[in-house]
Parts: sequence; C-alpha cells; structure tokens
Amino acid sequence: QVQLVESGGGLVQAGGSLRLSCAASGRTFSSYRMGWFRQAPGKEREFVAAITASGGTTYYADSVKGRFTISRDNAKNTMCLQMNSLKPEDTGVYYCAAPWTQGGGLTGRSRDYDYWGQGTQVTVSS
Repeated sequence: QVQLVESGGGLVQAGGSLRLSCAASGRTFSSYRMGWFRQAPGKEREFVAAITASGGTTYYADSVKGRFTISRDNAKNTMCLQMNSLKPEDTGVYYCAAPWTQGGGLTGRSRDYDYWGQGTQVTVSS
C-alpha cells in the first residue's frame, strides 16, 4: 500500500523559508511522477509543483515560480519542496501526491493524482 508522509511545516515570518519533505513507501518510488498541492482555509486545493519520475523535469504554479523548488531523491524515496521568500498567501496545508499509474506528463490537476499524504501546515505571518 502506498503511503505518503509530509513533514517540515511550521510557522514562519513573511520573507522566510521552509523545506517540506515527503517520504514515500509501498512501491518503487522512482517510477512515478509526484506533486505538491496546498489548501488554504475556505479555498479549494490548488497545485503547487510537480516533478517527473527521474527528477529531470519540473513544473510550477505561476504563484510560486522563482520562489519554490521541487526536488526528489529516489535513493531515499523522498521528495522535497524548498520554499523561499514566503508570503502570507502561501499559508495552507501542503500535501504531497502521487498517481496510481506510471508515465504521463506533468499535470497540475488534482484528479490526476490518486495517493495523498495527510498534509503539513504552513503558516506565514505578515
């Protein structure tokens, strides 16, 4: 059974940085693309970033481009999201996600991901 566990969230001031991690288990991690999503209070879940199985290609939401960096370490079954220059509007619960099938292009649609972690809270104060 696929399990995704996020960590690294917390409270930070605007302009600060956080690094989120997602630990994956239950299947061959290196065979699947992965993604990060977030959900602010009262809002729908939104796409943040995605990465191919090899880690060679990444895709970002416009709102985080240039500030966030997604990466993965297939030897450690771990994906990370380095978040710099954080803004209050980055506040929310951050989820890592993985699809059921291999292959496919990078996508920001939540329906293209089948497995989700429990989320980690990120709060950015102004």
